[in-house]
Amino acid sequence: MQKILLIPKQIVTVNKKDEILLNECIEVTNGVITNIGKYSEDDISNFNGEVLKKTDLTLIPGFVQTHIHLCQTLFRGLADDLELLDWLQLKIFPFENAHNKESLRASVRLGINELLLGGTTTILDMGTLRHQEIIFEELIKSGMRCFAGKCMIDVNELFPTFKSNTKDELKDTYELAKSFHNKNNGKVNYGFAPRFALSCSEELLIETGKMMSDFDGSLYHTHASENKKEIEEIRKKYKKDNIDFYNSIGLLSDKTILAHGIHVNENEIGILKKQKVNISHCPSSNLKLGSGIANIPRYLKEGISVSLGADGAPCNNELNIFTEMRLATLIQKPIHGASAMDAKTVFKLATINGAKALGLEKEIGSIEVGKKADLVLMDLDTPFMSVTNDENNIYSKIVYSAGRNNIDSVMVEGEWLVENKKSLLYDQKQLRFDGEEEFKKLLSRV
Repeated sequence: MQKILLIPKQIVTVNKKDEILLNECIEVTNGVITNIGKYSEDDISNFNGEVLKKTDLTLIPGFVQTHIHLCQTLFRGLADDLELLDWLQLKIFPFENAHNKESLRASVRLGINELLLGGTTTILDMGTLRHQEIIFEELIKSGMRCFAGKCMIDVNELFPTFKSNTKDELKDTYELAKSFHNKNNGKVNYGFAPRFALSCSEELLIETGKMMSDFDGSLYHTHASENKKEIEEIRKKYKKDNIDFYNSIGLLSDKTILAHGIHVNENEIGILKKQKVNISHCPSSNLKLGSGIANIPRYLKEGISVSLGADGAPCNNELNIFTEMRLATLIQKPIHGASAMDAKTVFKLATINGAKALGLEKEIGSIEVGKKADLVLMDLDTPFMSVTNDENNIYSKIVYSAGRNNIDSVMVEGEWLVENKKSLLYDQKQLRFDGEEEFKKLLSRV
């Protein structure tokens, strides 16, 4: 039996009362939080397990990102200053098409390393067309919590060589889900991932939705309403707007996560609310690709589920939840007023709301007895932070001032994956070397 007694300066629980606990300890047994409370010196000295005194650090839940492309990490900085459809046609589809197993492995490791060092413990990843098993293998090795799935494409007018046929896409996806859903002690699950309406036939979209019934707890993960040109093409093809089209073929439910959701009309807002669809807001990607600003305050007012994701490294240049939180609040203020999207609200989008979107709110997203010990220790007392220790200021510190450099240690289900700012998984120089070597080889295949 593995037992840990963690003694932080304070605990940001994100529980139903949004409690911030001072001078309390957290007990972890076999990866689960089994007690939170005050311990006497005798209790601590007689504790039958590992005692970690971290009284200069703040404990928070691990961050949850609900839209990531690990397969694209290798392409960071190589697709700048383009709008979505050009970005896909000229850069991303050719690069993804050139992946082999080893270049994909290097890309995934770079992404996982970056996410964990930045405090993200759970992701929803959209994979790529080929070699999806590599992504699952690396996620399992890492110990990270995730949903992931093969990116499904059976139509591709932008880059015709980067696609498969409908029958093979469905067959391959079903086999992958059988192999990897609910694996690694439940930390790895399947998210069915048709790319978007312009790269998938109606048959593929519908049959993928039906497939989910064989995999309890799985999710439907796709892109929607990201770019105005994308919307125009969908209207030409289906005579409907994007979300209206998805709804007309029965794809929308509380198990659906739509990345972006920027260009949405009143009718579609009603659909999102009625069908309890989850929106993954990716502000840095939306800004860098010039796609627009999603009306997140309106979604939240309507009770529509919203969480955060960094998207892929070539459309934001970093997989950084702190960038996403900061932008999520700042970009709304000139539009909706300075009080819109306060720091506490945004912090919850990055933690418990992400867990809810994935159907994991009973397991992660807050620090409570009975939940998995997916935990992050942060140093919020650096010279670059507010000097006040007022607990009401803590969300401001995290969202407006903190960054990846403030992350000290990261735990997933009781196992430290980052400790004292260092990865326990990867050699940083080797990661960089492997990435450089594999990218050179990939370029020769493009």
